[in-house]
Amino acid sequence: MSALCYQDIAEAAGRIRLLVHKTPVFTSGSINTILGAGIYFKCENFQKVGAFKFRGATNAVLGLDNVSKRKGVATHSSGNHAAALALAASMHMIPSYIVMPENAPEIKKRAVAGYGAKIYFCKPTLEAREQTLEQVVNKTGAVFIHPYDNDKVIAGQGTAALELLDQIPAPDIVIAPVGGGGLLSGTAITVKHLSPSTKIFGAEPAGADDAARSFYSGKLVPSVNPVTIADGLLTSLSERTFSIIRKNVDEILTAREETIIHAMRMIWERMKIIVEPSAAVPLAVVMEHTENFRNKTVAMILSGGNADLDHLPF
Repeated sequence: MSALCYQDIAEAAGRIRLLVHKTPVFTSGSINTILGAGIYFKCENFQKVGAFKFRGATNAVLGLDNVSKRKGVATHSSGNHAAALALAASMHMIPSYIVMPENAPEIKKRAVAGYGAKIYFCKPTLEAREQTLEQVVNKTGAVFIHPYDNDKVIAGQGTAALELLDQIPAPDIVIAPVGGGGLLSGTAITVKHLSPSTKIFGAEPAGADDAARSFYSGKLVPSVNPVTIADGLLTSLSERTFSIIRKNVDEILTAREETIIHAMRMIWERMKIIVEPSAAVPLAVVMEHTENFRNKTVAMILSGGNADLDHLPF
């Protein structure tokens, strides 16, 4: 399905190096003591647009030919990918057209508009998003940049793990959250290549556990009516990301909503940094499955920091 390999991720890192932030890795002595593990947090909440998504969007935009650049880029997204693509496009004077569900968080609507995108709102269903996007692409000729079902996007997302392994060589386990699977796919390819002894875990909300069910059943299970506070992890895997994850990931573990909220609050209180619910899911997984992580060196990707401050869960 996808011929993506580590070389693509290494090339993406070179391509986007001067445009993205090299994000820091933080630790918390108190969290380590509570959970009995050495945890390292790769802070993609400090990335441009507040999320790892800027890496993949930038790599995809830089991969376009000149004709495509003039026509612009389009996507459907409820938030971070929309903002990332809008900013990546505006930095290169490329028009962007974003389809967003009308119930997307206000902070994310404002961010996308602020980065200069033309927004088209639609009903909050995948069908409505895809139909509206098709109309936009037909009208503008823009190139559709999928939030995760795109090799250039996945390669860009994999650069976070490439940096991480430079900062924390050979951890026992690397964990990334999984929604559509772009971040986990890129992470898994990178880690398997650079640190073959490291285990790769996906972290998913129990209320949106289609990736775990797909992974353990061996066939792609679509996400149907997922219910979770982690709004960035509502989407289903694609055939592309599923095939990469099946080949390279060791386990996918889930966490309950109350644990995700507890984990999010713990990061805010103990580390004094803002993360959105989706970013707290890896820590929630460690909290619920402590036996898998005890006395291990665990590196996790904090995927984003775009929390809706008017509607915090705690």
